[in-house]
Amino acid sequence: MTELLTAAQMRAIEQAAIESGEVTGLELMERAGRGVVEAIFEEWPELRATSHRAVVLCGPGNNGGDGFVVARLLKEWGWEVEVFLYGDPEKLPPDARVNYERWRELGATHLDENQFYKLMSNPDLVIDALFGTGLSRPLENLPHLLADAVKDAATGYYIGEDWGAPIVAVDMPTGLSSDTGQDLGRPFPVMLTVTFHACKLGHYLEHGPRAAAKLVVKGIGLKGSPRPPGGSEAPARGGGRGLPGVPPGQTVRLIEREDLNVAKLGDHKYSHGHALILTGGPGKTGAARLAARGALRIGAGLVTLACPQQALWEVATSITAIMCQTLDGAPGLVELLEDTRLNALCLGPGMGLGADTQLLVLAALKASRATVLDADALTRFERNPEVLFDALHENCVLTPHAGEFRRIFPDIAAKLDAPATAGPAYSKVDATREAAARAGCTVLFKGPDTVIADQTGRCAINSSAYDRAAPWLATAGSGDVLAGFITGLLARGFPPMQAAETAAWLHTECALSFGPGLIAEDLPEELPRVFRQLGL
Repeated sequence: MTELLTAAQMRAIEQAAIESGEVTGLELMERAGRGVVEAIFEEWPELRATSHRAVVLCGPGNNGGDGFVVARLLKEWGWEVEVFLYGDPEKLPPDARVNYERWRELGATHLDENQFYKLMSNPDLVIDALFGTGLSRPLENLPHLLADAVKDAATGYYIGEDWGAPIVAVDMPTGLSSDTGQDLGRPFPVMLTVTFHACKLGHYLEHGPRAAAKLVVKGIGLKGSPRPPGGSEAPARGGGRGLPGVPPGQTVRLIEREDLNVAKLGDHKYSHGHALILTGGPGKTGAARLAARGALRIGAGLVTLACPQQALWEVATSITAIMCQTLDGAPGLVELLEDTRLNALCLGPGMGLGADTQLLVLAALKASRATVLDADALTRFERNPEVLFDALHENCVLTPHAGEFRRIFPDIAAKLDAPATAGPAYSKVDATREAAARAGCTVLFKGPDTVIADQTGRCAINSSAYDRAAPWLATAGSGDVLAGFITGLLARGFPPMQAAETAAWLHTECALSFGPGLIAEDLPEELPRVFRQLGL
């Protein structure tokens, strides 16, 4: 899996390389600038052929130094280049100052914000090298004039399919946190983000994917590099091992196709487990039926729906391969679980918020089977989440969306919602890891940026963004199918973290395979096509 880094981890990797004598900071800056120019010409080959006009926006730190390198290289290519420096050139870091002086030998640097609109008139390309990964608190001092002019250059000439000047961000679009993806102040509308060595968390969390149409990673010659999408460096596997300057296990993994193994081995149905999924009452069984269909399609050997007596005919007339069992109350569940072949449970979808739901959840957890808790099985504990936490065990997977997360982890959600004012911002990754540690089990925090963590601190992101954007998943019942996918994999013997990661990736892949018009019922039925594409 590709590893995603925080800004501090990236700085640690660079500093370790510099201190070892492997490279200098100035060399890294030069490589970064060359990587940006290379990415520009790869994305827009027509810009390579003739001269054009570029405006390069440089900030007060090393990201600005990268921008000066880009400006010099484009100028040497024959372009007309205008450079704007936001900040005092006398206060630039040493390496950035060297590249500022190199640029000055070729062209002027504009410092007057009042001339900015004139400077931004009709550029062919805008380079955003203002802050990069260095922005961690709300952007209050960047004048609205600056932000408005950049946005006008990018969108002011929009006619039909033709945009105005594309904006290329160096490392991170201005206005976004590289650690959280949070909006820190009117993010620029970026067509291409070029980052270095490895993707950062903010590229995949919250607003990060929405701020850039495309993300490219360029290698800058650092050792121990994660395999970057679109880059050329060799992969380093293992969730953080082998990254100089970064403690083992502290990185976050991006879930990818080659890390999945869902091939089905075994000679009879019971070798693939028996999943038990509880339904709600009459008129409320649909969510559980969706989950059951997902569990069966993903390979569980048998799936049984347990429903109240009043809902028996509703369930029985709508299923075929899935079995049906009446169940009324927690004592009935305890008796049913005397069958040890029932090795994976799913509770929550459509169960309702009555007292029976809480009793059923606690009875299921006492049986110590692999268990998925979703929807109502979580919300029911909003007033007393500690009762749930006391009963959970390490073979559980919680699958909250943002609202459910807020109900059972209100203090953690409050930290996630709070604006950053000092130090590193608190991200969805931090929140999910803290929640998993508190719950003592795996937590899958749903969203386009689904974050999965277990009680040991292992963490991964399933991103439905960039070339895996799947907005069709925003439909009723899709989360119920995901819960079923996880349950089916648990029944097959997958460990909780692996089951959650695999299910989340396949969930997105089914949406991509089906495309527009998707409804929840389509997700399980698309799995066979996805499996064939995986060569199973």
